[in-house]
Amino acid sequence: MNVHIRRMQQEDIRVIHQALADNQMGKPLAYIERCWAEHQSGARVTLIALRRKQFAGWLHLLAHSNYPPFQAAGIPEINNFEVLPAYRKQGVGKELMDAIEQIAFAQYPEVGIGVGMNASYGQAQRLYVRRGYMPDGRGLYDGQRQVQQGDTVQVGHDLALYLTKKRAEGKGLAP
Repeated sequence: MNVHIRRMQQEDIRVIHQALADNQMGKPLAYIERCWAEHQSGARVTLIALRRKQFAGWLHLLAHSNYPPFQAAGIPEINNFEVLPAYRKQGVGKELMDAIEQIAFAQYPEVGIGVGMNASYGQAQRLYVRRGYMPDGRGLYDGQRQVQQGDTVQVGHDLALYLTKKRAEGKGLAP
């Protein structure tokens, strides 16, 4: 498969920024710099995937989720999972998820993830279910606001369903 997963390094900032921009997945440079700063401080773990030494994707684990129910329960959140289109369906996403779950379950008994509700998130929705993630039972959130019966919402990147996965007994306890 030839996928190498490692923790983000400072020199990755510009590489990530350019690769995402080149693939119409752009993020502001300030956001990527913030990811680096939070990675350095321990507020987030940022992993990057390299395929043939080229940036192929990245994934984050937020120690303190922005999703209120995860915050209240102390559940970390897997966040901002992106694999460049040229590297999809080649095992890059699986390797990133395996690595971030190993890190998460070494520290926490449960991990959460949010997934968008439009068709562009279809692959992610299916991946999370196959990996054992279950809806947390709180319905949809639009940003940090829980959608209520009768609400009208705009389907966009902020409309998400949150899922959780518990650590398997005897797993993830290594130092």
